[in-house]
Amino acid sequence: MDVTEFQSWVKEYYKKRGWSELDIFIRIGFLAEETGEVARAIRALEIGRDRPDEAPGTSDGLKQELVEELGDVLGNVIVIANKYEIPLEDVFQSHQEKLDLRYSKE
Repeated sequence: MDVTEFQSWVKEYYKKRGWSELDIFIRIGFLAEETGEVARAIRALEIGRDRPDEAPGTSDGLKQELVEELGDVLGNVIVIANKYEIPLEDVFQSHQEKLDLRYSKE
């Protein structure tokens, strides 16, 4: 699946679930929450959680958790892009151009 197909899939799936109708400020809160879960997954991979109430995971299991959390972040970013009718390709291109311009003097 390419990025355009995925962006369309997210749009339809979130619409069907009623998730895309949430206020944009609620969506930003979800994005922040999911970003925190990415941080937690990375911590578990890198240094562990050191929690007696949590069973230690395997390396593959912890990596899969990170994949899933990154997907949640991406889903929220796509909902925001969709709200403002911004294709992800435009986001990718703009980001690349910004960095190329900013660091082309090095």
